[in-house]
Amino acid sequence: MAGDLAIQTAIVTGGGSGVGAELARTLAAAGVTVFIAGRRMAQLEKVAAESALVFPVAVDVTDQASVEGLIQTVVKQAGAPDLVIANAGMAESAPFDRTTLDVWQKNMDVNLTGTFHTFQQALRVMDVAKPARLIAIASTAGLKGYGYVAPYCAAKHGVVGLVRALAAEFASSAITVNAICPGFTDTPMLAQSIANIAQKTGMSEDAARASLAKINPQNRFITPREIAATVLWLCSEHAGSITGQAISVSGGEI
Repeated sequence: MAGDLAIQTAIVTGGGSGVGAELARTLAAAGVTVFIAGRRMAQLEKVAAESALVFPVAVDVTDQASVEGLIQTVVKQAGAPDLVIANAGMAESAPFDRTTLDVWQKNMDVNLTGTFHTFQQALRVMDVAKPARLIAIASTAGLKGYGYVAPYCAAKHGVVGLVRALAAEFASSAITVNAICPGFTDTPMLAQSIANIAQKTGMSEDAARASLAKINPQNRFITPREIAATVLWLCSEHAGSITGQAISVSGGEI
């Protein structure tokens, strides 16, 4: 599908594990040169070792200069990107009255400001006359509320709002802007959440896992591959009029 739009160069933040790593594998298999970015270089290098088309770049998405450096690195090595995926994210759970300002700010910095930096710096080098895609990996938490993760929900709602604003601003260009909003997805971040629930509630990890899976009407977790397939569809020529959307991949939860 990538060839339908002549997508040649992609950036995936948070590319060292989970959804980001699967996105890199899927795009590389489609012939796209992929730059995966994140803070843990060892993880990025491990993913990059799987394909000659995947390249690791250290970045802190919360730091504007760091993201600018990422974009400059990509431009020097492969030209301006025509697919940019803001995937880096984090989540911590706590009752709202025990949520510290530090946790709140960290969620905003990584999930929302990180997307802002990624898209803004990319748009400064992208050709608005050439078909291209900006995609944010948001969450169903950007479409509804969940208890005990208020900062995460607020940040992801902000990501969806940013996507809709940029889609309107760039509607006359060849660039589309969309969000993919998965439900609970089988990733290392989910495993951490399950362990946290088990520790705080006394549940077994199996019971905690089952309780989260039930939130999806299909009684299962979303797979990273399903998210990657949605990205490929958005990159096809048949999705050229799809912009400003928050696409729920959640088994009917949303």
